[in-house]
Amino acid sequence: MQRRSNTPNKQHGFTLIEIMVVLLLIGLAAGYVMFNAFGSNHVDLLKSQAQRVQVLVDMASDFAVLNQRQLGIRFEHETNEYYFVYLDDEDKWQRLEDEKMYATHTVPEPFTFELKLDDLPWDVEDRLFDRDLFDEQLSVSDEGVEIGNDEDKRLPPPQVLIMSSGEITPFTLSFNYEGDFDDEPVYFSVQNQELPPLLLEGPLERPL
Repeated sequence: MQRRSNTPNKQHGFTLIEIMVVLLLIGLAAGYVMFNAFGSNHVDLLKSQAQRVQVLVDMASDFAVLNQRQLGIRFEHETNEYYFVYLDDEDKWQRLEDEKMYATHTVPEPFTFELKLDDLPWDVEDRLFDRDLFDEQLSVSDEGVEIGNDEDKRLPPPQVLIMSSGEITPFTLSFNYEGDFDDEPVYFSVQNQELPPLLLEGPLERPL
């Protein structure tokens, strides 16, 4: 007679966030393959780029609250890419390299993006702004950004902040396709007004 082991079987499940990330990445990968192999609709591909930001920022807000960390997003227009950062104990911005989903992402050609920061009032007491990383107009300050060897350089501060309280810098991010001889221009917009979830609008005939 076979005896049943008394050792309990450990079962590891997946959280809803992990499932959402997997589905998002599968969708983006499928879109990339379709674009290269079958010339997929540029509207759907542009929308997938906007959706990626929408989902990741909402997730990063939860991550910041659960881990009590100050996060941010740095947008590099010259290279058409963006990446997530966190503020370490020495008040230096570091790339969020432990989480692959927040690594550098390049928006593929022929798409571009444009970031607009809204001038909305903020209660700056006891907030990250007290760390002198931002001036009175909430614009990014270049003070403290070192020039030297790549290993010694500080990362520039992010344009969008994601607080440990869950609040996010108000912003509008426009994803653009300027069209060609056969296609009309198309735009999608991702907007945030301090608290998630972010709002996705589009396709639009002109950027917001």
